[in-house]
Amino acid sequence: MEAFQRATAWVDIGAIARNCERLRSELTPGSRLCAVVKANGYGHGVGDCARAALEGGAEMLAVAAASEAFELREAKLTQIPVLTMGALTDPELDVALGARSEIGVWREDFLDDVAERGAAFGIRPRVHVKYDSGMGRLGEKDAAAAERLLERAAADERVDLAGFWTHFATADEDDRGYFDEQLARFAPLVERARAAYGPSLIVHAANSAATLREPASHFDMVRCGVAVYGLDPFGRDAAEQRLEPALGLSSYVAEVKRFEPGESAGYGRTWTAEQPTHLGIVPIGYGDGVRRALGNKAEVLIGGRRYRSAGTISMDNLTVDLGPEPVAERGDEVVLLGRSGEDAVRAEEWAGLLETINYEVTCGISPRVPRIVRK
Repeated sequence: MEAFQRATAWVDIGAIARNCERLRSELTPGSRLCAVVKANGYGHGVGDCARAALEGGAEMLAVAAASEAFELREAKLTQIPVLTMGALTDPELDVALGARSEIGVWREDFLDDVAERGAAFGIRPRVHVKYDSGMGRLGEKDAAAAERLLERAAADERVDLAGFWTHFATADEDDRGYFDEQLARFAPLVERARAAYGPSLIVHAANSAATLREPASHFDMVRCGVAVYGLDPFGRDAAEQRLEPALGLSSYVAEVKRFEPGESAGYGRTWTAEQPTHLGIVPIGYGDGVRRALGNKAEVLIGGRRYRSAGTISMDNLTVDLGPEPVAERGDEVVLLGRSGEDAVRAEEWAGLLETINYEVTCGISPRVPRIVRK
């Protein structure tokens, strides 16, 4: 009987490298791949995943927070360009600049802050001007103001104008009308910016979904996150996009107990035995990222066979119905995400049950679950 940890996230970094190779095969000539490794590599673990993405051909890394840029440098990824895309307070800006990160800007006062703090560090920061073409989050939404910010960044000798970018709101949806609107707003600004600032300006817009659906969105670089980790950006089946899921989540059967009709298990008695059966108690729960709403819905794999969760998922445990004559026994591995035998449970399956997206599933796996790298 093999012994398993109570909860383990298995990360296949070879799959990440191959996914990056697959994404690069889609790119238009001259376009490069930036791998987005924010949120601890979408829950997969940042350092090993970043290195695997680079092995697969990514030429830049992107994060949301200054601490994430710092973490990449701490992981000895010192020579790779990193873009910090999110909002930054003054102390966070210092952390990002200390990590020699390139910085996303969309306001003149923030551009000045970047220039001044860069001078204090003795560096000339590289900045990427962001245009809000319709996402409605960070970015300058007025096209003329965005062009003025480009001009000001290009004229300021304290910074280097490195990029011009936007982000799509609906690239993953079947109806591409709004996606086309955003692309149409951005394209003429790109044409004028390229004419004014030359080929050194990196234009980037496409996320994973846009990369796979529209070559016109590739420009000089694409920023892929979800697809790097083998998750389908369209929320269906990663195999349709020739992507390999890189993360598995497992636990083990800690106990097997017999239940008679009318006996219940779990908080609130949401499951009651209708016939004699056995439950397997699995020491993993919502404290590890197995959402409570998956109770009585999600299925796990034991020895390649599917078993339905039974009862409310608690913080540290869940139970599965093993049937009246169980084959599974104490000590068996339980696969919650990933493959066992000929079957697999994917993040998209959980996402459908939870009415959410697949990468919320992987990002939700908590820090107390160790990430174990498989090559």
